[in-house]
Amino acid sequence: MNAHSTEVRQKALTLLRDGTKGAEVARQLGVPRGTVSYWLHVDRSKRGECPGAHNPLCHRCDGAALDESAYAYLLGLYLGDGHISQHSAHRAPSLMITLDDAWPGIQDEAEEALRKVFPANTTRRVRRPGCHNIKVYSKHLICLFPQHGPGKKHDREIAFHLWQQRIVDAHPWQFIRGLIQSDGCRITNWTTRMVGGERKRYEYPRYLFANKSDDIRKLFSDTLTAVGVEWTTLARGSDPFNISVARRASVALMDAHVGPKY
Repeated sequence: MNAHSTEVRQKALTLLRDGTKGAEVARQLGVPRGTVSYWLHVDRSKRGECPGAHNPLCHRCDGAALDESAYAYLLGLYLGDGHISQHSAHRAPSLMITLDDAWPGIQDEAEEALRKVFPANTTRRVRRPGCHNIKVYSKHLICLFPQHGPGKKHDREIAFHLWQQRIVDAHPWQFIRGLIQSDGCRITNWTTRMVGGERKRYEYPRYLFANKSDDIRKLFSDTLTAVGVEWTTLARGSDPFNISVARRASVALMDAHVGPKY
């Protein structure tokens, strides 16, 4: 049977009208997802059900409400593992945060943060080998993430605008969590000591954050200092790309507000 035959198209429309998701319809009928979307659009147009222009309000442009806690967390994720791009065929740019499949809880939390910050936009997950890209399309991405620019983040200046700094000052732990869950980790270090003539092994937890951008590391370390966390810089060869939190009281603070990846 031809995948684009009238019979297959009608089956697809019947499933779609019954509420079946487009991806599931494409899977069941062996039709490309884009073809299913096109059929749905044409069907809605014929029935006069096409929605009008999608123009959601923006916190920066229109003064729309913003979930600042979710935004502080999302800002940390963006500076760590996120980037904004626009395909020539798309009307709006996309924010994409790439997260390892080893931590499905973080993927869920990232998508929930996107929904809170962009409540009028649809989020999606794109599977890649060993990870998922958590995405949202919006005309106002550059408004909310003015750190976007050409090239890699560590090759350009990264600085907060005053309104962003105010949000991070109000929700510092959410910003720290976003950075740790993207470019950081909680690990267990160990060392040995001589006790009573016997060498004994000791283990202790440590948080590490690694980023090539001097500016992003400074935003992270300044926020750590603001919440009372002591930190040090660890060099990778001659490059100081790592920030370490190892003192017991500071690790306890991080455990209370950040915790291991999940």
